[in-house]
Parts: sequence; C-alpha cells; structure tokens
Amino acid sequence: MKALFTALLLLLPFAVRGAAAEVRVYKGTSSFTSDVICTVRDGKVYKKTSGFTSDVIATVRSHQIFKGTSSFRSDVLYTVRDGKVYKGTSDFQRDILFTIRDGKIYKGTSTFTSDILATIRDGKVYEGTSSFQHDVLFTVDGYLTIEEFFAVWHAVRYVY
Repeated sequence: MKALFTALLLLLPFAVRGAAAEVRVYKGTSSFTSDVICTVRDGKVYKKTSGFTSDVIATVRSHQIFKGTSSFRSDVLYTVRDGKVYKGTSDFQRDILFTIRDGKIYKGTSTFTSDILATIRDGKVYEGTSSFQHDVLFTVDGYLTIEEFFAVWHAVRYVY
C-alpha cells in the first residue's frame, strides 16, 4: 500500500484533471503542434490533434483501457490495478506487463534497476533511468490519470 501511495504521489503531474480539459502529448521535449503524438480528451486518446471518433486509439473506462472506442470485454488491452498493468482483463500475476513504483515503470513484476523501462518526472517520460533531455520519450502538457497515462504509453510505444 505504501508503494502504491508513493507511486501516486510521484504521478501527481498526471493526476486528476477537469473533465473538459485536453492534454497533448509531444515527441521528446517539443511543444510544437506539429510534434503532437496524441491528445487525451474525456478518457479517449486521439491520434495527433484529431477529435474524430475514427482517430481514437484507446478509451479508458474505469480501470481498463480499451482498443479504439470499443466497450467489449474482448477489446480490453490493459487493466490497471494497484500500480500494476495487466494484459487484457487478467488479474493473474503472470499477466502483469508493467509495475509502476516510485515514478518508474518496470517490466513485469520486477523492481530491479535493470528492468526500468521509463522514469516519469515533471511531465516528462525518460527512457530507462535517464534524466537527460535527449532521453525524453515524450512530454505531457497536463494531468492524466494512471489509466490515461498507460493508454498514452500504449499509443506512443505500440501505435507510433
């Protein structure tokens, strides 16, 4: 429980935001509209700056991330629970894809430094354990829930 609380504190820049707010995600450290990877609005992750339903990459409902605008159980990409991201609708330990702890994203259930995929700090997501500007994978210009963050993670890592 303490680890989950610490992870939530470190993710405060991605925390609860107003329902009508729009959050843009940029390549690297950019803040140019031409470098927008995706936009998050009302629990949906859109391609680039689009607002069209046909451009929805993922939708967040409750603690699940769905493919596109689907609400079918068979289209659940991830389930987020207690700082862990599970494959699909699973709740089995063997299906944990990522663990978030102390502002870091780890592979599976690991908490070893060698298994850190990304470090989250001040609205920027760095490759591995880096804190160098040239290692910024993407920058978020607002607040996201943990589920929205992982929907963005999916868009950045697996769609683009």
